Amino acid sequence: MNAEIIAVGSEMLTPHRVDTNSLYLTEQLNLLGVDVIFKSIVGDDMRRMVAAAQHGLFRSDIIIVSGGLGPTEDDLTREAIAEALGVGLRRDPEIVAKLEQRFAQRGWKMTPNNAKQADVLEGATVLPNPNGTASGQWLSGQFEGRERIVVLLPGPPHEMKALFESEVRERLREKVPPAHLFTRTLKIAMLGESAVDARVAPIYKRFSDVETTILAGAGEIELHFKTRAATLEQAQERADEVAGLVEDELDDAVYSRNGESLEQIVGYWLQMRNATVAVAESCTGGLLAERITSISGSSRYFLGGAVVYSNNLKTEFAGVPADMIERYGAVSREVAAALAEGIRYRCESTFGVGITGVAGPGGGSVEKPVGLVYHAVASDSGTEVIQRNFPGDRKRIRRFASTMALDMIRKKLM
Repeated sequence: MNAEIIAVGSEMLTPHRVDTNSLYLTEQLNLLGVDVIFKSIVGDDMRRMVAAAQHGLFRSDIIIVSGGLGPTEDDLTREAIAEALGVGLRRDPEIVAKLEQRFAQRGWKMTPNNAKQADVLEGATVLPNPNGTASGQWLSGQFEGRERIVVLLPGPPHEMKALFESEVRERLREKVPPAHLFTRTLKIAMLGESAVDARVAPIYKRFSDVETTILAGAGEIELHFKTRAATLEQAQERADEVAGLVEDELDDAVYSRNGESLEQIVGYWLQMRNATVAVAESCTGGLLAERITSISGSSRYFLGGAVVYSNNLKTEFAGVPADMIERYGAVSREVAAALAEGIRYRCESTFGVGITGVAGPGGGSVEKPVGLVYHAVASDSGTEVIQRNFPGDRKRIRRFASTMALDMIRKKLM
């Protein structure tokens, strides 16, 4: 079976509100073996809400609508779903009485508009909401010759989650054929999206029953392999079959298959090798140190470092010779290596990392354009320096640079 989620509320079509309900509902549906094939956000407009519901009824087995069940004029979900289904609404006197009692217990008089929250779709089961005044509704039946399940849930997340868990999950479990979804995620560092796909598409295209998704970030790629089977073990085995072939193709560019971040993996390797690291950062401004120390327990392997933005501090904190900076410039292969070696010596660490570059948007030149970054890692075996020209704005360039440095440490440890 498949499902779609319709989030109702004009506020979610502004920059000020985010639809978090659909993320929770997707997770819960996936756990039941149900694929979410469509999500939409529709404002508080009757015509558009009816159209969204009608489209959902034609293409999806399960339609879950969140929001628009309140007492105000713009709460139109009940009316819109009734019109889309071609059914009527009845006012439930028992719900009205409970609403009046709820208000009375708080010392308030219920205004007449609250009574609309007692309007129930013909044939629907009322789902009591102990955390609010808007009851949910469950309707299961034939629509255009096919079985459909329609669920109405309140918009406030704490109400929606509690109602789903207490009233909806088990109802769905009884209706949904036994199935399990499993997703294996591979994370890849410092390869481009098109380059990755060119190498792995011939592999994953052989598996028509496994859905492959590629997500790209600044220096990181995620490959998601999702499949459905009668048992979780069968689904996992099939997804892992594809993932294993892809790992063989991409070799050490794959750094995680269980969801770990690059900084987590680097931390694991440092602890396994009983190694430590220190950093001297210029253009990244401490981002590398921040990413490393975002992991709990990083004090076991991260000794510290310095943000050496000025040339004077490059010399004072990391021991970069002033005449080297004058000769080659602060953004250079030589200075990156000196930063790594100097901070390693200063902190007595296993590895020293140096980063220097032009993050932009200003400060670039023909010889040293915006996006040019030098990364260096120093150790007992010597110093490696890698030059890259990263695309994007300042934030993206700095992210790229910190990812490159982390991946250099990872490969040294491997």
